[in-house]
Amino acid sequence: MALFRIRRYGEEEEGSEAEDRARVLLERLRQQARARQLKRQQEAQPEGGEDELCGGTGQGDAGQSPEGKPGEGARKRKGESEEEACAQGQKKLKKKQQHRSSSEGREDAEEAADGSTSSKKRETRKKPQVPQERAEADSEGDIQQQGNKSNLKNKYFKRKNENEETEGAETREKEESERAEGSQSAEEELSLAASEEEADPPPSSLMVLGDYDIKPVQKVQPFLPQWLAQPKLVKKRIKDNLVPIGDVPGVHPWLLKKLKMNGIESFFPVQAEVIPAVLQSASSGYLLGRGGYRPKDICVSAPTGSGKTLAFVIPIVQVLLDRVVCQVRALVVLPTKELAQQVSKVFNVYTDGTSLKVVLITGQKAFAKEQEMLVQKRVTGYCSLADIIVATPGRLTDHISQTPGFSLAQLRFLVIDEADRMIDDMHQNCLNQIVKAAFQTGNDSSSSMLFQRTKPGPLTAASSCSPQIPLQKLLFSATLTQDPEKLQQLDLFLPCLFTSVYSEQKTLGDGPETEQDSNSKYTLPEELSQHYVPCDLNSKPLILLHFMLRMKFTRVLCFTNSREASHRLFLLVQAFGGVPVAEFSSRLSPSERQRTMREFEQGKIQLLISTDATARGIDVKEVNYVINYDAPQYIRTYVHRVGRTARAGKVGTAFSLVLRIQERRFLRMLGDAGIQDIKRQTVKGNSLKPLVQQYEEALCKLEKTVKNERAQKRA
Repeated sequence: MALFRIRRYGEEEEGSEAEDRARVLLERLRQQARARQLKRQQEAQPEGGEDELCGGTGQGDAGQSPEGKPGEGARKRKGESEEEACAQGQKKLKKKQQHRSSSEGREDAEEAADGSTSSKKRETRKKPQVPQERAEADSEGDIQQQGNKSNLKNKYFKRKNENEETEGAETREKEESERAEGSQSAEEELSLAASEEEADPPPSSLMVLGDYDIKPVQKVQPFLPQWLAQPKLVKKRIKDNLVPIGDVPGVHPWLLKKLKMNGIESFFPVQAEVIPAVLQSASSGYLLGRGGYRPKDICVSAPTGSGKTLAFVIPIVQVLLDRVVCQVRALVVLPTKELAQQVSKVFNVYTDGTSLKVVLITGQKAFAKEQEMLVQKRVTGYCSLADIIVATPGRLTDHISQTPGFSLAQLRFLVIDEADRMIDDMHQNCLNQIVKAAFQTGNDSSSSMLFQRTKPGPLTAASSCSPQIPLQKLLFSATLTQDPEKLQQLDLFLPCLFTSVYSEQKTLGDGPETEQDSNSKYTLPEELSQHYVPCDLNSKPLILLHFMLRMKFTRVLCFTNSREASHRLFLLVQAFGGVPVAEFSSRLSPSERQRTMREFEQGKIQLLISTDATARGIDVKEVNYVINYDAPQYIRTYVHRVGRTARAGKVGTAFSLVLRIQERRFLRMLGDAGIQDIKRQTVKGNSLKPLVQQYEEALCKLEKTVKNERAQKRA
């Protein structure tokens, strides 16, 4: 048995102690292997040998001595000398036996000569005694005398052998016990050495191709730019952190009066932080940045209903109050027509009584009509008719490329509301076209103006000689992404982030200690309570009717994933009866949608079934409940849907009807976004039984209605 010590790849030779220990253990194990092999040989040999005649009838018996035993080399030599004496006696007999043939004498001599070495070669077999009778009477006396002498010597050696065998057995037992103890200690040392090597492996300087270690996978921590990693925190609780409008520095007295006329006495936390920041960047006027430098871009991430619209309307109107020449100074880009209409109304409220002109371009009017609202051709050339433009991306790019005289060369503020959706869709590269148009110079006389803008580049003495109008970007969203790669598309300049995405840990000190929460990606209104209802596909309409008829829900905004689903659900609830219901989707014309929204706000409609068209930023007043009839597929969709209620610090409730096969994925989606306070709400089947019969009748009516609509489309 041999022990092979396998060295690790790249092991250095400086571990002398480990090598010495291994060498000692190897030597011990080799000794043990030799001892075991010796023991097996001894057990295989016979313990005694029979006496062998050396001559004729009077030949003495020679005792066979066992070979290989320790301490018996002397006995071997004595036995060999005795056998030689017997051989000499046989030679004398051969001389006297003249009547025998010379051939027989030769055979006997060879036999006698071989007798001295045969005892060494025989280990496991016994040779029978061969009696040799001689005929001559005159040789009997000599042979008997020699036989007696050999018998006496054999008896003496037998007794001596027995004594030595007993002593050898005792010594062997002692040696075996010592070997057993040594093997145990060797095994213990081997185990200790192996454990030490595993605990403290030697350093490796070589790379083993194809080798691998099983290690736990570490979660990759995102590396964010400093402005994303260390934002300016905005307080979450609106009711507890209201700021009187007079305490916010820099707001124009005329605007303070306008705010009070509209019933606004206090600013929300996000408004109190963002308004002074925008005003400070334009403290030297809209023509120059602060100190002559380019102002920082501003990003705002705050929950729905926290007052983000007013946070950019107030400072833009105040900065442009002193303008002399009408040029496009502010551009607000929004993803949907309804949201653009809402923002346009807010601008009109706070520009009323001033010379500022606000133009809405969303495609609801004819293209030529919108061109007449934007520019006017005179003898000296085209002149702008708008100071502030509120637009959707598609219609805006059409005017940039097709409307003559439409220029963004004097643009000072570029506002991107719902920035995450704008970044994801990029709306046919709309943002790049806007920036390109803002830095584009024309061939008219306006290109030689003093404040003509050039594309930003390295700051040099030549570039700082002539002042130019800076372009400042303002980004607002409830679900602003933190992906630096996506934000890079916006080409922001030294951005400053205002966010309410952080965790509050109450301490025993002066007050709450705020820390940015890496797990929480989005924030929801503080007064919002969230529930989800596990159900199957057939019971979803019954649960909605149960909420409306049995639990008396009012002012409910219900969301579906498609306009076909919203239309079928509207027809089903209408056929069931008892619930004032309407639908809100792209199936309706803009005028019909405006009328539907107005009736819902007046309370004439209690259930408004909608697609995600109303989920983005639209301020639907007095929404008490939001029901996700179809579970949202993305967390951003969920955040914007439930954000239609509990706005401006009011109380609201959200229910999500989730199929049982969707439950695990839905909860995991919310958990990954840091939303943990959603409760499970069950609706028992007994409470739905009274509605089943009328529901089946409504299904029959729905089938007929759908067939009629299909027939009308075909006709």
